[in-house]
Amino acid sequence: MPEPSLYLMTAAFTLIGLTAVSLIALRGWRDWIALKTKELEQQREENPPSATSRIEVADLKERIRKLEAIAAGVEL
Repeated sequence: MPEPSLYLMTAAFTLIGLTAVSLIALRGWRDWIALKTKELEQQREENPPSATSRIEVADLKERIRKLEAIAAGVEL
């Protein structure tokens, strides 16, 4: 019959290995998010939003505000 210490050591090494893999994956995820953030910032600097797109966004915000007012039962 195997000793209980063998099971404890196996469980401990498994937990340590799982923790190490999880930490490495988390670090990779954070680095990937930082990379994508930098790419978006660079793209935003190279291509600033045009006046037309700003007007479209303002129009969409106004439509959303009106729809929310309708949903709330408020007369405009």
